[in-house]
Amino acid sequence: MSQLSAWDHPEPLALDTAPLPEYGSGSLADLLPTLAAGLGVPGLTATIGELAPADRVCVFLVDGLGWEQLAAHPDEAPFLTSLLGSSRGGTGRPLTAGYPATTATSLASVGTGLPPGAHGLPGYAVRNPATGELMNQLRWQPYTEPGAWQPYPTVFQRAHQAGVHTAQVTSPAFEHTPLTKVALSGGTFHGRLTGEERMDLAAGQLAAGDRSLVYTYYSELDGAGHRYGIASDTWRGQLMNVDRLAQRLAEQLPPRSALYVTADHGMVDVPFDERHRIDFDEDWELRAGVALLGGEGRARHVYAVPGAENDVLAVWREVLGEQFWVASRDEAIAAGWFGRPGDCDERVYERIGDVLAAAHDDVLIIASEREPKESALVGNHGSMTPAEQLVPLLEVRS
Repeated sequence: MSQLSAWDHPEPLALDTAPLPEYGSGSLADLLPTLAAGLGVPGLTATIGELAPADRVCVFLVDGLGWEQLAAHPDEAPFLTSLLGSSRGGTGRPLTAGYPATTATSLASVGTGLPPGAHGLPGYAVRNPATGELMNQLRWQPYTEPGAWQPYPTVFQRAHQAGVHTAQVTSPAFEHTPLTKVALSGGTFHGRLTGEERMDLAAGQLAAGDRSLVYTYYSELDGAGHRYGIASDTWRGQLMNVDRLAQRLAEQLPPRSALYVTADHGMVDVPFDERHRIDFDEDWELRAGVALLGGEGRARHVYAVPGAENDVLAVWREVLGEQFWVASRDEAIAAGWFGRPGDCDERVYERIGDVLAAAHDDVLIIASEREPKESALVGNHGSMTPAEQLVPLLEVRS
């Protein structure tokens, strides 16, 4: 086989090869509507057909606990590993996170029961069409009125209004954040510092109603992956702790309960070299015609200077198309990246990049000058690869 010459340009990745989220049947956005429908909350549909109703339901969301990472570490997580066959109603299958596979987007999908194109948090950092600035949706900077940015009620609010005992048990630091307000509010908030306290209180909140919907959360696994990588002893130690916490909660379930252990995304470690970390700030071709660089390393939103959209798309596709799925906004929406046809709200349309780049290989588009902290992360996520997109839905019933 002859080697490619400098004049050969291999075909870019076809968009129809991207493994799309299972919106409407098996994504994070389908989880709470399915569980709340089983609790008798009106107006919601059980779209994950494999799940049987329960009177008391708890969702334990572990930030960064991807399906593939869990399956690869049975020694560190013996309890969770024993539940792999229970995932998704006993089918032994994972859920899909949704695109992009990142915390702000996924938590909004979980809490609202809507895909990203509807709830309007379609990335880590996206353009606010009203100001023209990038808005970090995890940190909510610069501040934007939460109710205007995400106007839909949460599933927790709907469940509370329907008479279901509803509670969130998580870190006190999250009680008043805008992301909590738009994605996870409804019922009562209980802040507890340690994982053990959260598990114990979550079990107590489950028992506090004949019909209960309880959410609890653990973030430290994700933090260890970002800082040290999923190959690190620190990450493995955190996974061991998660395993103990899940078992602690499972052993305290009151009667007629179902516990679901899930996650917002998985993660991949990306090597620190120029081949795997493409620096936008040092690449004149990628910068040409770009007004704003949004998203994150494995799931970029690119906002072009007006009139340069087609040129930016052509250059990004030529330069990156072997390693990234590169799409225009309309192509990505039509392909189903942000939801099924018709899911994308008009108010969300211009928050999405003119050009999108979703990583296929173990690569990043970093920005060493404008994003120094993000560019230094070992573990990363955001794209549609199975390592990032697939999350467990482990089940324990009492």
